[in-house]
Amino acid sequence: MIETVPVTRYVTPLREGGSLPGVVEAGDLGTYVCKFRGAGQGLRVLVAEVIVGELARRIGLATPRLVALDLTGDIARYEADEEVQDLLNASLGLNLGVDFLPGSFGYDGQAETDPALAAKIVWLDAFTANVDRSWRNPNLLVWHGELWVIDHGAALYFHHAWGGGVTDPARFAAQPWDPSDHVLLERAGDLAKADIEISNILDESVLAEVVADVPDAWLDPVPGAEDPAAVRSAYVRFLTARLTTRQWLPGATS
Repeated sequence: MIETVPVTRYVTPLREGGSLPGVVEAGDLGTYVCKFRGAGQGLRVLVAEVIVGELARRIGLATPRLVALDLTGDIARYEADEEVQDLLNASLGLNLGVDFLPGSFGYDGQAETDPALAAKIVWLDAFTANVDRSWRNPNLLVWHGELWVIDHGAALYFHHAWGGGVTDPARFAAQPWDPSDHVLLERAGDLAKADIEISNILDESVLAEVVADVPDAWLDPVPGAEDPAAVRSAYVRFLTARLTTRQWLPGATS
């Protein structure tokens, strides 16, 4: 699983969107953007962050290091902002930490973008059904002249339907993906070439390794998958099924 480190200090909130992530310092002397388990989006957003972020890393995309941040009540006790204090108290236990990239700035389309890199990002978002990489919210950072992919909680939407039980992987496998709003679509190079390259990297065993990075504490039981191992198996089945199809890839014929 991703490394677990204790939170030592809450620094400041990042008032972006509705989840109120915050910058924290941790016991490994690192600084992280903390995405809280007690935020309104729920634990499955954290699961998607880990799975898609680690998939991005496997296929050669730059993405910040992820850790599980262990938050205790001592941190909340010294926070004066009541809204933040409530969020901290609701998030005791393991939260997601995203390595803070000092001096990075949001992608605005002004810098030259490598077409092959853009194609890989489009491929990743299509495969994981990520709907949140538009000009309104690119979820891309530029750091030291390199493009970094971040914020993947809106991907893997299929798991939000698991409240009544694990559904059929074939439905997600065949689900098309709408690329029209994607920030990099017009800058992407040969998607077929990217598909071949990535397909030589990903298979069921790699997908299982990526899913294994998710902490047990975030894998809530659902009907048909009553323990973390069973929930992991369900994620692997869904992702493997989608990897065998191409209806979701822009320009693919099957």
